[in-house]
Amino acid sequence: MDAYSSLRYEQRAGAVWLTLNRPEAMNALSDVLCDELADAIARIERDRELRVVVLTGAGKAFCAGADLKGVFEGSSAAPDSEDPLNAFLDRIAGMIDRLRSLHKPTIAALNGLTMAGGLELAMACDLIVAAESARIGDAHANFGVFPGAGGAAVLPRRIGPTAAKYLLFTGDTLPAAELVPLGLVNRVVPDAELATEVEKLADRIAAKSPLVLRRMKQAVADGLEQPQATALRLERLVLDAHRHSHDIREGLAAFVGKRKPEFKGY
Repeated sequence: MDAYSSLRYEQRAGAVWLTLNRPEAMNALSDVLCDELADAIARIERDRELRVVVLTGAGKAFCAGADLKGVFEGSSAAPDSEDPLNAFLDRIAGMIDRLRSLHKPTIAALNGLTMAGGLELAMACDLIVAAESARIGDAHANFGVFPGAGGAAVLPRRIGPTAAKYLLFTGDTLPAAELVPLGLVNRVVPDAELATEVEKLADRIAAKSPLVLRRMKQAVADGLEQPQATALRLERLVLDAHRHSHDIREGLAAFVGKRKPEFKGY
């Protein structure tokens, strides 16, 4: 797909900005939006010039979750039918898994309401920066829906089981600032400064070695699943391989020569 109908794809230097573009539906995840996000993620994976991904929303919401109403529009299936709903939720989970496994750094810029599938989408990113007005919650329980892309599995790992169960059980949304101490949100900035501050952050990250960033991201993910001693051994193995890379030689040469390094990603 070169032209998207529900997603804006914009390259800014070494970063690409993906903007969910269904403001009239609070950027709820539709079949089309999921497919376009999956296509964009695949494009980004192949493009070596793109080093950082920013995901944000148009309008007043980042993402209000799955467009459950749209699942049954134009379908002969009853609202309690499992088949179209299961297929739709599988599509969302597959797209979010693809985002989570993207080897490049990802930043969720939460411009507004973020709940249910929107929260799962944000948690698939490495970093979260939120506008002051953004509110965040799970909300699945409000509609009798069970999370299927990280709400119950990932959220407790990010903020701890007690805080996660509060959001899961109540369906409440909380101000983004309340989730900074819990580790879900990295920073909260004034609404008018969100794009500027995230762009600065993306530019800083894009200037680093893409090879180092990719290996760091993988090492963190792998290490969290292992005892510390095993994680340390894995880290050393990656370092042994990294010692032969162009980027470490270039970085050290630039340090000695007091110049800006030119990383190649290998």
